[in-house]
Amino acid sequence: MKAELIANTYQLLLNGEWKETSSGKTIENLSPSDNMPVGAVQAMTENEVDLAVAGAKTAQKDWANRSFSERAELLYAWADQLLKMKEEIAETIMKEVGKGYSSAEKEVVRTADFIKYTAEEGKRIHGELINGGNFNAGSANKLAMVQRKPFGVVLAISPFNYPVNLSASKIAPALIAGNAVVFKPATQGAISGTLMIKALDKAGLPAGLVNLVTGKGSEIGDHLTTHPSINMINFTGGTETGEAISRKASMIPVILELGGKDPAIVLNDANFEKAAEDIVAGAFSYSGQRCTAIKRVLVMDEVADALVDKLKEKVNALKVGAPEDNAVVTPLINGKAADVVQQLVDDAVVKGATALTEIKRAGNLVYPVLLDNVTVDMEVAWKEPFGPVLPVIRVKNIEEAVTIANESEYGLQASIFTKSVEQAIHISNELETGTVQINGKTERGPDHFPFLGVKGSGLGVQGIRNSIESATREKVIVLNMNQG
Repeated sequence: MKAELIANTYQLLLNGEWKETSSGKTIENLSPSDNMPVGAVQAMTENEVDLAVAGAKTAQKDWANRSFSERAELLYAWADQLLKMKEEIAETIMKEVGKGYSSAEKEVVRTADFIKYTAEEGKRIHGELINGGNFNAGSANKLAMVQRKPFGVVLAISPFNYPVNLSASKIAPALIAGNAVVFKPATQGAISGTLMIKALDKAGLPAGLVNLVTGKGSEIGDHLTTHPSINMINFTGGTETGEAISRKASMIPVILELGGKDPAIVLNDANFEKAAEDIVAGAFSYSGQRCTAIKRVLVMDEVADALVDKLKEKVNALKVGAPEDNAVVTPLINGKAADVVQQLVDDAVVKGATALTEIKRAGNLVYPVLLDNVTVDMEVAWKEPFGPVLPVIRVKNIEEAVTIANESEYGLQASIFTKSVEQAIHISNELETGTVQINGKTERGPDHFPFLGVKGSGLGVQGIRNSIESATREKVIVLNMNQG
């Protein structure tokens, strides 16, 4: 086993050089599926973090002076290299984070598409001219030239669940906007992230422009997020961690993509077959380990039985097992994550919820659980499980559904199932979320749509154009044309 681990120890990328950490320490990643070693990544020191940030700061100066077309060439080449490495990266995602191979492969392809679209969109980002006379006659001799400038060094921190897509979605917009990037992947997912950076390096990455920082967040996280030469932070992860980063970041901009408790509201006139199909897909794909997963159903009491019957049928048909078998429900990322789901299910059952599927667990493989008759005094009605459990809350009317939805600390997305466009728009305007999906499951994308959360679900707006703009600041130059 030790020899295998040494053979699969991945290096870090520091200022153009692939190398081992001076600490001599590595972090072993085990597969959630079979607990076997996938490989190990470097446990970097704070001094190496300093070198990474300093190198990125130096590289950014030249990069910012390059044209959008030159920057785009690097992104196109990166996308091509990712597709060449598609099988290797997809297999690594499957082993490292327990995602089915077909889903992992789709993630790589989607990422390449994202990068290419970012390259194209970057060419269309430009400033504007504002005539002062539009405000009042006394300002007619003033002309404002509004430019978009890169921040400098962007710290990109990605999660385990989409270790390639949610990494590139931070890095590519930052690069096309003229920034340098210090990339800190989630420890579980860092091997997949490393391979993604290898593809970028093969594409002709200038030394230092993107530096790969690996190590435990508990050891180097604060040093990174409070580093004086970091000019912006883009983070995806848990709400508690995101809030801590926001406090420590102080005066620099942050983009935070955090947790969710996305409801699906089902009205009396809904197409129950479609609603059940979308809800189950939204709740259980990749075992519910998505911030945009449907995490509770709010259904009108009169039609709850009809919907629940269809939900139960579809949940029972889900394939459960190993990611190598392309199962929908696979082992959760670790035992701690499975414990959280188990605790929420146990609490609900003790308080009177009805389990409509078998409550079963094998290590960190939690079988899908459908809970009916969930009430607001149960933890599962409010807490994000990040696992394969779907609570059904029966409500008397639309007002009660909206009230329960809005009482959540989160506000990422919501789904509404109804044949009435008027009702759907009315409820959408009442919901405190970043996005509302009408007659469809909650999900991220298409990637050029704005993506955001409110309340505890995040800060800032993503989506390709929004992400590029978020990676820039405006600079105004005022030309006073009065020569008197």
